[in-house]
Amino acid sequence: MAPDPADPRCPVLDMSARAPHEQNARLRAAGPAIRVELPDGIIAWSVTRGAVIRALTGDPRISRDPRKHWPGLAEVPAGWPMGPIAFQQNFFNLYGDEHRTARRRMAPSFAPRRVAALRPGIEATAAALLGALRALRPGEAVDVRRALALPLTMTVICDLFGVPAALRPLIGGAMDTLVTTTATNEQMTASRARIDAALGELLELKRREPGPDLASDVAAAHTGDDGDDGEDGGQESRDVLFLMLGAGYETAVNLITSAVQALLTHPRHLAHVREGTLAWTDVVEETLRHESPAMHIPLRYPLEDIDLGEGVVIRRGEPILLGFGAAGRDPRLHPDRPDDFDPTRPSKEHLSFGHGPHFCLGAPLARLEAEVALDGLFTAYPDAALAPSHPAPAPRLESVIISGPAELWIVPVPARAR
Repeated sequence: MAPDPADPRCPVLDMSARAPHEQNARLRAAGPAIRVELPDGIIAWSVTRGAVIRALTGDPRISRDPRKHWPGLAEVPAGWPMGPIAFQQNFFNLYGDEHRTARRRMAPSFAPRRVAALRPGIEATAAALLGALRALRPGEAVDVRRALALPLTMTVICDLFGVPAALRPLIGGAMDTLVTTTATNEQMTASRARIDAALGELLELKRREPGPDLASDVAAAHTGDDGDDGEDGGQESRDVLFLMLGAGYETAVNLITSAVQALLTHPRHLAHVREGTLAWTDVVEETLRHESPAMHIPLRYPLEDIDLGEGVVIRRGEPILLGFGAAGRDPRLHPDRPDDFDPTRPSKEHLSFGHGPHFCLGAPLARLEAEVALDGLFTAYPDAALAPSHPAPAPRLESVIISGPAELWIVPVPARAR
């Protein structure tokens, strides 16, 4: 699986994601798919064109199950930086009927009507977090990611799953490492062990003391007839929790932070919201298109050779890296200023939540959290501004899997101080 040095079409994917949109533009221009080198010399096909991503995600000849359909899996070293996402043993990576059956168990919990019922609790949490900012001195800056986006989304998803307060920082910290694609294999292995231990502890608690929460549902659904963890030692149940907690946390925190950054960088659009000529839903959808919280989701595998045209044929079992976050800036999809943030544009089509059978279950919740956070922030602090004392643009997360500012310092100005 080592790269072919004679192949000029095999660039190394920048795992630090210092300039993700520029990198995506180069990959997109190279063809419907291009071979790239991932960590440890793993070669995969990168797909960044929206139409090709849609076609592949809807193609029954494409699998997400590496254990069944990736012949090169045995060559991947332990602690591979993309492994925590690519090798989950849950419905995220199942194929066909197995995927449909497993997904059906969790889907009702994230139905739009059930998510809408969470609004009062989300609003109360956001109000408490925003109220705490009034203790800041006039002109004092705060990292809105750490002060609002992160604790809001972590509280919402952990309350939904009944995660005790003591486990929340451990789970959040380990998840942050597990999507950091510049982390070493040793760091990945250690973080995976920590989160497995924490999720195992959570499952044991829910088996002893089940409650009206989703972790209790997972524990009950994946417990063997004799009360044990089943044949896999509980790995599937831990991975289900890893997926649902991680997706519910990482996606929404980056969506909120990126939306705040976009609005404060383009204040005319914030003025349109205040005038009532622009809705928060428009801002959220444009943020998803322009600065997707999810970028490249590993991996998929063809069950047979797939001809994409333009001389590109992906052979059976060759891994595919789909750049869902790149699709929103595809000029074939958005020929009018695809790199500009403009929530007034008529079409904000994107693939930030995926497409096809694996479309993200948590999409309604992420959208709701973002709308509540933005409305709450700019109602309480209408003159908030980017902090001039901190670098611009803000540093980015070092991940090709998720995307957004690693921090975003703002100066919140309360409404009463206007």
